[in-house]
Amino acid sequence: MNKRELMFALLDSSAALPHIPAAFFLHFPPEFRRGQPAVDKHIAFFRHTGMDLVKIQYECGFPALDSIQNPGDWRNLPRYGQEYFAEQLAVVGGLVQAMKQEAVVVITLYSPFMEARHTAGEDTLIRHLNEDPEAVRQGMEIITDSLLFFVRECVRLGVDGFYHSTQGGEGGRFADQRIFDHYIRPLDLVLMNEANATCPFNILHVCDYLRSYEDFAPFVDYPGHIVNSPLQVGDQMLTPAEAAALFKRPYMGGMERKGTLATGTPEQIRAEAQAVIAGAPDHFMLAADCTVPNDTPWDNLKTAIDVAHNHRK
Repeated sequence: MNKRELMFALLDSSAALPHIPAAFFLHFPPEFRRGQPAVDKHIAFFRHTGMDLVKIQYECGFPALDSIQNPGDWRNLPRYGQEYFAEQLAVVGGLVQAMKQEAVVVITLYSPFMEARHTAGEDTLIRHLNEDPEAVRQGMEIITDSLLFFVRECVRLGVDGFYHSTQGGEGGRFADQRIFDHYIRPLDLVLMNEANATCPFNILHVCDYLRSYEDFAPFVDYPGHIVNSPLQVGDQMLTPAEAAALFKRPYMGGMERKGTLATGTPEQIRAEAQAVIAGAPDHFMLAADCTVPNDTPWDNLKTAIDVAHNHRK
């Protein structure tokens, strides 16, 4: 079973996996985020670690705009298209061409809420959503249109799917849950439904990069063939098996991105990976809860991946 077959077998509950698949992700230095250097660095990382899929890092987050001062300003956001995304799409095309015969290729996709936060800053976005969510929605719909263009271009280039990173439902984010339900969730679903209709391997990433979650309920019915999320929800720690049962799909994760994986010895990393696997279901992918720190040694990631690959031999 090659790496592509392994990843698609992960989605088939009746398939017997020869070993546990694994993958970890980090951002490369700025000089490796554009053009052929980005393609080459992704391939070198894939080869060195032995990971089981290629995830293309998304390096064109929307620029900050000082013009967003009042809720009404959101309706004047620019739409981004081919010219804006060209460099990122060139990396996507290069990696699909180089790697798709060997491995599943997915591309990171930030949610409209996340790109709105990049555009105006978190404090401004939250304040405006609380003050006049209908005005902000006009801007977030423009952001969604821009991202929809990007999704369709990535599909045209041949990606197998998207690693869709979403936020907005974290604990304490909004006092009124209806903000998430009416102004964040629907736009997430525009992109996710497009991806699910056109791609066979999509990963739902519930991102806790800034805040933690009191409840995963807002996300449990989001589309995605696999889920990647933190294991802590409120005061409870889930096992990978419990997370898989909660989201009703294979779970990808288990290791904390800033913990032993980033700074531990090989012995510590092996012990933690083995402990995570012990609480995992049969169809499971070892990974971190989010992107690991950029300075994490690649050998640390290879060590954890080797544990997964050797577990059932």
